[in-house]
Amino acid sequence: MKSVYIVSWLLALAVSFVSCDDWLDKTPKDHLYPDVYFKTEDELRLFTNQFYNNLIPAAADIYSESSDLIVKSDLMLEMSGQRIIPDEGNGWNFTALRDINFYLQYSHNCTDVNARNRYDGVARFFRAYFYFEKVKRYGDIPWYDKALDSDDPDLYKARDSREFVMQKMLADLDFAITHLPKTKNAYILTRWTALALKSRVCLFEGTFRKYHGLEDYEKYLDACVSASETFMNESGYTLYKSGSTPYRDLFASMNLQADEIIFGRDYEASLSVLHNVQNYENATTMGRPGLNKKIVNSYLMADGSRFTDKAGYETMTFDQECQNRDPRLAQTIRTPGYTRIGSTKKEAPNLAYTMTGYHLIKYSMTANYDEYNKSCNDIPLFRTAEVYLNFAEAKAELGTLKQADINKSIKLLRDRVGMGNLDMELANSKPDPYLMSAATGYPNVKGANQGVILEIRRERTIELAMEGFRYYDIMRWKEGKLFENDLLGIYIPGPGTYDLDQDGTDDVCFYVGTKPAGNVPLYLEIGEQIRLSNDESGYIICHSLITKKWNEDRDYLYPVPISERTLSNGVVTQNPGWNDGLNFN
Repeated sequence: MKSVYIVSWLLALAVSFVSCDDWLDKTPKDHLYPDVYFKTEDELRLFTNQFYNNLIPAAADIYSESSDLIVKSDLMLEMSGQRIIPDEGNGWNFTALRDINFYLQYSHNCTDVNARNRYDGVARFFRAYFYFEKVKRYGDIPWYDKALDSDDPDLYKARDSREFVMQKMLADLDFAITHLPKTKNAYILTRWTALALKSRVCLFEGTFRKYHGLEDYEKYLDACVSASETFMNESGYTLYKSGSTPYRDLFASMNLQADEIIFGRDYEASLSVLHNVQNYENATTMGRPGLNKKIVNSYLMADGSRFTDKAGYETMTFDQECQNRDPRLAQTIRTPGYTRIGSTKKEAPNLAYTMTGYHLIKYSMTANYDEYNKSCNDIPLFRTAEVYLNFAEAKAELGTLKQADINKSIKLLRDRVGMGNLDMELANSKPDPYLMSAATGYPNVKGANQGVILEIRRERTIELAMEGFRYYDIMRWKEGKLFENDLLGIYIPGPGTYDLDQDGTDDVCFYVGTKPAGNVPLYLEIGEQIRLSNDESGYIICHSLITKKWNEDRDYLYPVPISERTLSNGVVTQNPGWNDGLNFN
């Protein structure tokens, strides 16, 4: 069935009328006569199908996130402080928006009101999605609700305020919520996708405003709660709970799991629509991604107690720290006893494939998909778990969260993996020092709900790892200084040979100077091929030669490209702290 949707998207490319990088190079009017098109439901559907391909993120945009969550061989420029003001591009592109506005300008040609409202709902969902990405990146952004021609005076108009744009986005989403179909379908937009996006958008904006000192954060958090509750009460979605490893299997599935996944991206081997997640996790040349040590430390014990409260946790070896933890840890990285799907052979973390030693397995299926660009499992983009987390966080930030709210959100996530519930009163009476620390947590969280907000952030980080949320979570929480902290891996007591998973077979040898004789699968020279925090012992330390810098007065927004400033003669303003040297006086 899923191949039907891919074929539909591919057919839509035949009528994708803007393919140039410059959004003004070609217009749809060069390729069709709009006055005689858009008259049937099929024509509306065919035109709007291109939005799926052009606007939703590809798999790599989701699974390859990094920031302080996942460490890779290439350090984000956002973390190193080496971003520059670009001449052009940098995400300031409106090509896809023009197609949406062109459609909305002519969809009235269709006299079937129900069909028109449905596909207008698709277009307006994607316009809101488009602008959400722009607001996250730039803050203020020009709002366009018409298709512009090359001589339109609005081409280089001033940026509209984020408040103005957000209200326009919410109007689009409310229209989509009203007119998109209620029947669940993980491959096309529905009412439930629109509610999930509204929940996401309003949580982002509400918390961004709260932590950045902007007005009206409450109204956005209230809107998040309302959208989330409507979804939770009316949609019929639940969490996927089948089998002994449901969290792993939710992502290691060829098709989207309809119990939980609201909407996702379709992949199909028979149509050569593929991605590369499994090669990314199991190759020496794809960045060697691995979880950051502080994230691993934040996973609770299986009984719900804090790992970082245990005596000696700082110097536990890999096999020791993996014992009796939140089951999602063993369903996200290789831990002792790990076997590939479809195999009974135990496999340890491979430090040739991961910089930190915390070898990722999320999305991985059978070993035959390890080759380059051979993965074809569908990628979730909106799922029920996120809505639960949005709901709990918004209520906690508003100060209206009750234990009953936790019971219908966070508890369900923990129930899935056999974890105990979050106790709000206990969390607030004894906030976690590890999560309060500037080195490992969120020092900007204050107030009566400090403890439970920290616990919800813990839950969000763990549940949504490798799903593309972390960087902008840090932005909205105003915790960018976290990016200056060390990026660490597993603890190594000193030179020697190690059986990481304690299966009786040595996995790696760390040595100083001359490489020792032997038959270990991997040899790593300390100080050359790998660095440790205490020279010849300690944590694996990544990117230790790069000084990471974060500018609190500048770096939460991206710079506007110089070309936009120049072509508008300064009408398009630059973001605070980014000095492009342009003077239009």
